[in-house]
Amino acid sequence: TMVLSAAEMVRDAMARIEVVAPDAVADDIASGKVVVLDVREPVEWEHHIAEAVQVPRGLLEFVADPASPRHDVRLDPARRILVYCNSGGRAALATLRLQELGFTDVANIAGGFRGWIEAGLPATEHHADL
Repeated sequence: TMVLSAAEMVRDAMARIEVVAPDAVADDIASGKVVVLDVREPVEWEHHIAEAVQVPRGLLEFVADPASPRHDVRLDPARRILVYCNSGGRAALATLRLQELGFTDVANIAGGFRGWIEAGLPATEHHADL
């Protein structure tokens, strides 16, 4: 069997998924037309796209699979789902895996959260309770 590096896995995933520019999907996200999924780790969630469903990459299969007892109903295979991480690699892998789970309308937000911020789009500001 062929052994793939992590970088090769991401490249392969990118070739098999849809990638969308942040500014092209910002209105759809804000209006709730699409589900936006943040697959970063909890420690990275302090700042995020406000409407995001937050599921760390390691739990994705269990939370996305409608047959799983841990399924989150917000991750509906019938809906359009836009996935992001910090820069795009984890989201590419996650988007491909969602396709394998039967999600037919999924895409990776180009550049991840970093690309979102660089595009000047709004994100949550975390304020600690005083």
